[in-house]
Amino acid sequence: MSRDDSPIYVTRPDLPALEELLPSLATIWQTRNLTNCGPFHEQLEKALCDYLGVGHVSLVTNATIGLLLALRAVQVCGEVITTPFTFAATSHGLVWSGLTPVFVDVEPGSLNIDPDRIEAAITPQTCAILAVHCYGYPCKVEAIDAIAQRHGLKVIYDAAHAFAVRHKSQSLLVHGDLSVLSFHATKVFNTFEGGAIVARDAGMKARLDRLKNFGITDEVTIDETGINGKMSEFNAALGLLQLKRVDEAIKERRSIAHNYLMALSNVQGIRCLARADDAGANHAYFPILIEDDFGLTRDAVHSRMRARNVNARRYFFPLVSSLPPFRGLASSAPGNLPVATQAADRVLCLPIYPGLSPADQERIIEALLRP
Repeated sequence: MSRDDSPIYVTRPDLPALEELLPSLATIWQTRNLTNCGPFHEQLEKALCDYLGVGHVSLVTNATIGLLLALRAVQVCGEVITTPFTFAATSHGLVWSGLTPVFVDVEPGSLNIDPDRIEAAITPQTCAILAVHCYGYPCKVEAIDAIAQRHGLKVIYDAAHAFAVRHKSQSLLVHGDLSVLSFHATKVFNTFEGGAIVARDAGMKARLDRLKNFGITDEVTIDETGINGKMSEFNAALGLLQLKRVDEAIKERRSIAHNYLMALSNVQGIRCLARADDAGANHAYFPILIEDDFGLTRDAVHSRMRARNVNARRYFFPLVSSLPPFRGLASSAPGNLPVATQAADRVLCLPIYPGLSPADQERIIEALLRP
């Protein structure tokens, strides 16, 4: 058992050795090509298409900008049905785009948006569905895509957690009109800051590329109102290095998740969302639910772990629908969201990242289970 009492965080950036990055930095310094879709940017887009098994990728400066660009690209207005059990950026992107979030409840098993609740919430003002692959676990994409087709709605997937996730032997990212990935420092694959939008066809990819570059068509033509959403050459160069090591990183995460499952699966009052047989998972997070029969509340467990320098995270808490910008919406009423409301009061994400030692894994389990 480790005697090191240094803090353990729920996530931690996975970085290459500095000497691995130096040749790319030297190239950037020599060419003075720092941004504007340079050679590293182009290489990373192609490499991601090949690795993920998708047709078209547009790199962006971060996933929040990616959501704004995706919503702009599909040209919608009105109400967008979405989940309250997510990071605030999901709903912020809707409001910044002049759209109205309509929250519906989640399924108790996955904590992903409930397709039956989506169908019931559709009105003449509904223009799109913004679903989230929470913790990287796939939504019921076939059901959601079918609902959208029946009602003529656009579908955007917030896939911030879902890098490299497979569903029925193919990339999860092929579903919907667009999928938005996060490459934030603590994600499975990171570029310090960054993200990407996965598109179905070359036409949409070209539109996204224009929108992220101020709407510029050529050096004398700006056809529409865009923003500056481009990824820099430095971030793209880092991404190319990270892509070489991501399989090993996911393998390490899978091993840690297995250890947690072995230790916790039969503990009364703890429900693990991860499954031992999920070969397509990326193990971006390890969420558990603290049930009533555990003997302590989630917040009491959280406080105990923090006191022992294990910084587990109540992720997602509080619910987005309870935050001041959204709580006045009719769809934000807790009675409309019973599963999500209960989950927000019970969820706790345990630390999981490459390099988390077996001794520290034991320390985490001990902090969770032992008085």
